[in-house]
Amino acid sequence: MNAFPASTLVLDSIFALCLVTLGLGAFIAVLSARLIRSVCGLAICCLGLAGLYYFLHSPLLALMEILIYVGAVCVTIVFAVMLAEPDEPAQDTRSGQPLVWGAVALLVSVVIFAALTRFGLHGDWPQAAAGDGSIQAIGRALLTTYSLAFELISLALLVAILGALAIARTGRTKP
Repeated sequence: MNAFPASTLVLDSIFALCLVTLGLGAFIAVLSARLIRSVCGLAICCLGLAGLYYFLHSPLLALMEILIYVGAVCVTIVFAVMLAEPDEPAQDTRSGQPLVWGAVALLVSVVIFAALTRFGLHGDWPQAAAGDGSIQAIGRALLTTYSLAFELISLALLVAILGALAIARTGRTKP
C-alpha cells in the first residue's frame, strides 16, 4: 500500500478548506449590511489567504498576513467604527441611482481586472531580488532594493496612526 493517495487527499482537503474560508470571508465582507460584520468577513478572508500562503510553503507571508491585515488593519477599522457617529444616515429614496452607480462600478472593475490580467500575463517581469526566498534574502532585499517602498509603507502607517489619534481626540460627540 502506498501512503501517497492518503496524503494527497489530506493536502487537497486543507487547500479546499483554505479556499472555502477565503471565499466565505469575501462573501461576508461584501454582502453584509452592517460594517462590523463586513470587517469580520475581511478578517476571515485574510485568515484564509494566510492559510493559502502557508500551504504554498511561505510561512513568513502567512504570518505577515495575519499580523498586518488581521492584527492591524482590521483592528484599526474596528476602532474607526467604534469612534464613528452612532446615528445611522438617512436612506436615499431615489430608486434609479444605486443601479446606475452599481453598473458603472461593475464596468470599471471589469476594465481594471482585464488590464491587470493582461499586464500580469504579458508584462515584462524582472527577476526577483529576494534570491532564494529565505528570510535572510528577503530582509536583504527589503533593506537594499526595496528600501524606498519599505520606508513609504512605514510612513503611511505613521500617518494612519496620527489620523486615528486625531479622530479619537474628538470622541463620538458632535462639536
